[in-house]
Amino acid sequence: MARRHPVRDRRRGAGVKEAVFEGATVIGAGAAGLAVAHALVKAGVAVQIIEKEDVLGEPWRRRHKHLHLNSHRDLSTLPGVAYPEGTPAFPSKHAVIRHLKEFTDTHRLPVEAGVAVDEIMFNGDHWAVQTNTGFRLTRHVVVATGRDRQPYIPEWKGTMEFTGRIIHSADFGDAKDYVGKKVLVVGAGNSGFDALNHLAGVNATRIWLSARTAPAILPKRIGKIAVHRLSPIIARLPLWLADAVITGLQRIAFGDLRRLGMAVPSSGGVSRLASENIAIATDDGAVHAIKNGKIIVLPTVREFTRDSVILADGSSVYPDVVIAATGYRPGLEHLVGKLGVLDGRGVPLFNSGMTDPKLPGLWFTGMRPNIRGCFANARIQAHAIAAKIRKLGPQPRS
Repeated sequence: MARRHPVRDRRRGAGVKEAVFEGATVIGAGAAGLAVAHALVKAGVAVQIIEKEDVLGEPWRRRHKHLHLNSHRDLSTLPGVAYPEGTPAFPSKHAVIRHLKEFTDTHRLPVEAGVAVDEIMFNGDHWAVQTNTGFRLTRHVVVATGRDRQPYIPEWKGTMEFTGRIIHSADFGDAKDYVGKKVLVVGAGNSGFDALNHLAGVNATRIWLSARTAPAILPKRIGKIAVHRLSPIIARLPLWLADAVITGLQRIAFGDLRRLGMAVPSSGGVSRLASENIAIATDDGAVHAIKNGKIIVLPTVREFTRDSVILADGSSVYPDVVIAATGYRPGLEHLVGKLGVLDGRGVPLFNSGMTDPKLPGLWFTGMRPNIRGCFANARIQAHAIAAKIRKLGPQPRS
């Protein structure tokens, strides 16, 4: 008989599910959440999936209209479902949304939409998940809310006085909106190059790139070969060798970029991916635009004035729009911040099949980038978590 626990949501007076759910509650119905739910079902573990959005794939719907995966179609699927014939090699966000829906429908995954989680608490031998519909008691919690829930913009000095627009790259919008504009992109990571790739194809008056750190960059293709197809091989290499391969591919594709102001990274692309969660940038026209002078590489941003951005060397530029391609945060502090499981950047200290012995039953997936891409990584981590939970078996009751 399931354990009872007298938990009440006094703030809302909401109903309470008092019986402990002797399975796994998956929080988030994106690729990582759906993949782990499917793996758990196959492993014989009962699953409930809760999703704060009212529509599946809503975070993808909110992203800009030009968004495509940088991972290849054949390496970006969830188990048992393929993209329709004719899907481009690098699927659009609309293709991804359809894929998520087809996967959910095919495997009849029990997604409860419109259920937002306020906090996750440990009650000794099970978990209490506080939601907008009340408490849920569960043996296992898998947090799959994504590593890019909250767009991050640094608190640069003077931004409140700046009369131009400052937006995050997540709100890039339509590339045509930048025709005739002077645009400064801050950040040369994956999202920065995504913006630059689109800007390179429109007639902006001026495009600048300011980067705090030198990026590792790979082209989408070398000749007819989609570079991402090499990712399963690179992922199996020792870090030093994987770094050397990425550096070599970058040099073959682009030559020496130092003369254009693109410094050599202090560490290899795969090492930075593993240690700092900095994704390798994907080029689809931006490097050519840098080489022909359409995009000008600048020093780092120091501060803003009413009509300018002052750079680290004291020079200034006068953009109409500043696109902050400065990354995302998982935004997990309100969920698990009291549990001591986050590092200084708000990233979980453990991921995939790892867990904290003091907090049995708490799992995270999809919280760190991987060279294989988010879909392939979701599958790998799903199997790891499902195997660990299945091995634990039913929990003893006192």
